Amino acid sequence: ETYWLEIARCDNDAADDLRGRCPAAASTELKAAQSDCTGQLDAREQICGQLGGGKYNPVINPANFSTDITNPYFPLKPGTKCVYEGATAAGFEHVEFIVTRKTRMLSGVRCVEVHDTSTVGGVLVEDTLDWFAQDKAGNVWYFGEDSKQYADGFLIGIDGSWRAGVDDANPGILMKANPKLKDVYRQEFAISEAEGSAEVIALGQTISVGGKAYKNALVTHEFSGLEPSANERKFYAPNVGNVLTIDDETGERSALVSVTTFP
Repeated sequence: ETYWLEIARCDNDAADDLRGRCPAAASTELKAAQSDCTGQLDAREQICGQLGGGKYNPVINPANFSTDITNPYFPLKPGTKCVYEGATAAGFEHVEFIVTRKTRMLSGVRCVEVHDTSTVGGVLVEDTLDWFAQDKAGNVWYFGEDSKQYADGFLIGIDGSWRAGVDDANPGILMKANPKLKDVYRQEFAISEAEGSAEVIALGQTISVGGKAYKNALVTHEFSGLEPSANERKFYAPNVGNVLTIDDETGERSALVSVTTFP
């Protein structure tokens, strides 16, 4: 597909030499796409090796879920705003994670709606709604995401958007009630749209963020079969939630800088 789309662009541009630059460029695009496919296959096989090759089809009984999300490592109290900041290759990133008072029904489950925005250099690059619910055991489940990407003020994509119960998508566990070392679990499951998973890699850690020490922190490695290079370490502090994210590929850090409440 990538190869023939590039050829089509060449055919539509009379200024290009179809026997010179264009076929070479199309071949380069083809090799890059083949490399991506190979990486995805390897990543998906690794995930299946860790989780088993069986079907992923969790039984969701709406009666077992609540919008009262009190898991200490991922508490979602409506009216809470967390701000994260950090330097990236594209510029200074500012992220606002807002637990709204809105809810949404997904797969028969009423979920808390979180509004998440990201700006780089003061310009909006992503605007997302996420939906979560907690089961009776204390596990926090992720039921979907409405993600919009922007450039120069224009909507350019909705990559990563999915909803449980639509197009065979299933919810996953964002945070376990009783996480144990080496636990591996799916966080979202929408083939070709959202294939995130996580592994618990450390418990009882002390992490310093913004001059504040957080004790008994949980550390996860989060990865995706769809994006093999998207590897992150996330640090969760009790009764706070995520306090730090480190991109394993680039080393870029997104750190919690403030937590406020609003009416």
